[in-house]
Amino acid sequence: MTNCETNPDSRIQTLTTTSNPLRIELHGGRILIVVGPSDITREKVDAIVNAANSSLMGGGGVDGAIHAAGGPEIKEHCRKIVAERGPLSSGKAVATSGGRLLARYVIHTVGPVWSGGARGEPETLASCHSESIRVADELQLSSIAFPAISTGVFGYPVELAAPVAIGSAVEALHSARCVREVRFVLYDHGTREHFERAARDLRVTAQPS
Repeated sequence: MTNCETNPDSRIQTLTTTSNPLRIELHGGRILIVVGPSDITREKVDAIVNAANSSLMGGGGVDGAIHAAGGPEIKEHCRKIVAERGPLSSGKAVATSGGRLLARYVIHTVGPVWSGGARGEPETLASCHSESIRVADELQLSSIAFPAISTGVFGYPVELAAPVAIGSAVEALHSARCVREVRFVLYDHGTREHFERAARDLRVTAQPS
């Protein structure tokens, strides 16, 4: 049986950002953190999540920033994955090394393109979060950081994305064996406000970090 709690490579520690995070303690010693404005490429966690496109070859926004900060090793691993499995489907997730990042791994997931909400966008977005945590759990990781998936060029309204992201991540976190901490590392104040509101709506006790 895997002893996740004693994993010597765990990178759970104090956030490196200067922003004051919202910290919510969940059942079973699990933790949800919302922070921003902040740069996810500077997070020292076991894994950061990349809001990728299906080609995994990099793009704009968070995707481009992660590839730029992590260096060519990430893209080379992505190229091998696509060669073996084909393009990554929306809602699925795969892991590569973190390259030059502080995070050991990058977990790539493809979010939904917003088309009004009636084409399975919420379900796909929820799957992005649950699948990413599943991959992290299989790698016996303790901590994972998400951006606001699909709220950039994919057009998902942040006020609708935040409750889906928070809810699905917390549900997956409760089921995880190894993952103990989920962070949402957000680019601007407006996005953070929506994610904080969604987190507070979980009706659990929020504590300052």
